Amino acid sequence: MSDAAAVVELQGIVKVYATGGLDLEVLHGVSLTVRRGEYVAIMGPSGSGKSTLMNLIGCLDRPTQGSYRLDGIDVSGLDDNALAQIRLRKLGFVFQGFNLLGRADALSNVALPLFYAGVPPRRREARAMEVLASLGLSDRATHKPSQLSGGQQQRVAIARALVNDPALLLADEPTGNLDSATSEELLQVFRNLNGAGRTIIMVTHDEHVAGNAQRIVRLRDGNIVSDASR
Repeated sequence: MSDAAAVVELQGIVKVYATGGLDLEVLHGVSLTVRRGEYVAIMGPSGSGKSTLMNLIGCLDRPTQGSYRLDGIDVSGLDDNALAQIRLRKLGFVFQGFNLLGRADALSNVALPLFYAGVPPRRREARAMEVLASLGLSDRATHKPSQLSGGQQQRVAIARALVNDPALLLADEPTGNLDSATSEELLQVFRNLNGAGRTIIMVTHDEHVAGNAQRIVRLRDGNIVSDASR
């Protein structure tokens, strides 16, 4: 992977939160590069800074100091509107809680990012169906989340994350709400996506889940304490 282009380039990232009149520094000069096609797990105990790091990588927050280039774009100083566009174009998110719209069917949930991107209805429906089919869900397109199993709901969420063909897929404890057998099926989905060239960063507290990645980055007290490829 050393010759592949960098998708994530963090340099000297510091994040400080003002709480009750005090400044709390959560990240202390973190530097991290993730190249195209890598599958990286970020691990750390509660309070290690991994959620803050995930929010920064996902352009949901800004660093206090340091620089961040996402797929070659310096996003460190962008305003809220510009960050929203970057998230829409460059990032796909998969969360522990699925975050699907309960009243919308699977196809509409998957097509939602294309709606926000201004894609015409016929094209976004065709693209959403294509991605659902790639995840084995073409026969569930008209089902609402309540009519789907937890594993199927998470596949729909993955399809939604992929529909804009993002540069980076970010997964935050994606198997946390699933039983062990369903978790294994979902981990295979991520392995297949990575095998097809998808760049993935996954935050997890589970060593087994992290063991599916090619590389494990461990945080403690706001610092990267190890970064090991498997």
